[in-house]
Amino acid sequence: MALTKSNMRFKVVIEEDEEVGGYVVSCPALPGCFSQGDTVEEALENIKEAMQACMESLAEDELKYGPAGT
Repeated sequence: MALTKSNMRFKVVIEEDEEVGGYVVSCPALPGCFSQGDTVEEALENIKEAMQACMESLAEDELKYGPAGT
């Protein structure tokens, strides 16, 4: 299921990975949604893809099982 593009904005957290190098980025609004990149720019592009995949997965789960909490 493809989600339509919208102007939704999410807070992301970027942290420098001092052990391996590069950057780790997460989206607190989507638990378990993480990505990484060699540069901040790459990490931000990668988290967009990860967030899209997380939202698609959540939408598919809602179709299968109904809305959460019901």
